[in-house]
Amino acid sequence: MDSDDFKKIEEMFKHHVDVVSENFKHHDGIMSEDFQHKLDIVVEGHQMLADKIDRVDTTLTARLDRVETTLTARLDRVETTLTARLDRVENKVDSVAANLSAHRADTEAHHGVYRVKEE
Repeated sequence: MDSDDFKKIEEMFKHHVDVVSENFKHHDGIMSEDFQHKLDIVVEGHQMLADKIDRVDTTLTARLDRVETTLTARLDRVETTLTARLDRVENKVDSVAANLSAHRADTEAHHGVYRVKEE
């Protein structure tokens, strides 16, 4: 083999290396695009989940606000009702105490007729 043969072999080898290198770059580009596409799908899925979580959070917050408002109104009504009832009981107790005090004063004024006996 002479040097021309070696040059031809070397050129063929370089040509094959260039072809393999181009094929590898092409395949690498395709794989990179495929990976990027799949990554975009995952990102889109995460964005959809984040949006759904935000909607659920908004809905739950609104519902909890309505529940809190309803409970506050009901507690206010219960407090008002209990206060009114306690006021009526207090008035009745005061009335009974006044009647009892008047009765004692009346019975003590009439010693001969009425007498309070404590046993």
